[in-house]
Amino acid sequence: MKLVMVVNDVMTEKDTNTTVHIAMAATNMGHDVWFTGVADFSYTTDERLLIRGRRVKSWNYLTTKKYLSDLQEDGYMEEELNAEDVDIIFLRNDPAEDEKSRPWAQYAGIIFGRLAVKRGIIVLNDPDGLSKSINKLYFQTFPESIRPKTLITRDREKIKQFYEEHNRMIIIKPSVGSQGRNVFLVTPEDLPNLDQLIDTVLEHGYVVAQEFISEIKNGDTRLFMLNGRILELDGVYAAFRRVPKEGTIRTNIHAGGIYKKAEINEEIVKIAEIVSPKLIQDGIFFAGLDIVEDKLLEVNVFSPGGIDKVMLLEGVDFSPYIVKTLERKVWYKRLYHGNFSNREINII
Repeated sequence: MKLVMVVNDVMTEKDTNTTVHIAMAATNMGHDVWFTGVADFSYTTDERLLIRGRRVKSWNYLTTKKYLSDLQEDGYMEEELNAEDVDIIFLRNDPAEDEKSRPWAQYAGIIFGRLAVKRGIIVLNDPDGLSKSINKLYFQTFPESIRPKTLITRDREKIKQFYEEHNRMIIIKPSVGSQGRNVFLVTPEDLPNLDQLIDTVLEHGYVVAQEFISEIKNGDTRLFMLNGRILELDGVYAAFRRVPKEGTIRTNIHAGGIYKKAEINEEIVKIAEIVSPKLIQDGIFFAGLDIVEDKLLEVNVFSPGGIDKVMLLEGVDFSPYIVKTLERKVWYKRLYHGNFSNREINII
């Protein structure tokens, strides 16, 4: 299997990243795995889609630290691939990371992913599904019963009204973003600074205002979905609990949150089952759900991370299982001579 992992920039990858764990597992299983940044595609005058990528020279790696060191330093080879020679392109870039410094890069994975689909390459997650979820408006397409009450607007007065209607306790955040950046809990004590907080978020576009769910102080659960269903192996769920640093409500590990074992109950399973049909409809192969009590807070479809946390907490490495799922997709495509759409092959 020839697999291309698309990231924001190869040189900014970290050895804890889920992308690196999956890539190392695929390499150790005998597959050819290339890394490419969103700046490394070319569309030529003769309508070829070319990908400049790099891959490691060795095969048997024990740690992602060594794997990434080889990939980023002197243990790699670089080459330009014709996309038609590739089996799978796995879009793992996070558009939010490029929002300020490289706005042109935000949509590059989706755009070139679509060109690859037209050439018969399997692209995960489906680029059309990703295009729907480029901002947090996508979240509003899930059933109201599992979502916090939410307002999305650039109207300052509407935000203030929402603040008053919810006892002056709301969350505000940008409609495009990740890793807990510019997420604020606005309390009654913040009334004098409300305009300033709103301005900070408005700089990034639309403001998402949500009712505050008090249970978030105790953390949330990140649950992974694969092929539109809960990722589970030998009775172990691919999930972990994220607990915010004292004095904050941001559970993101990048924002100082800590991780603990998850307890998967009926409410969490029910939310996953409700979300499943929409992920299947949109061709979302790999996703991360962030859940608090009986509410869904986020659906992460671009580069959900944390597989390394699950491995540390549960002692189960889900990466080889994910790679086997990729192998099966390539096998299905060949067996049926490419008669599945890209969206369909994302979720089988």
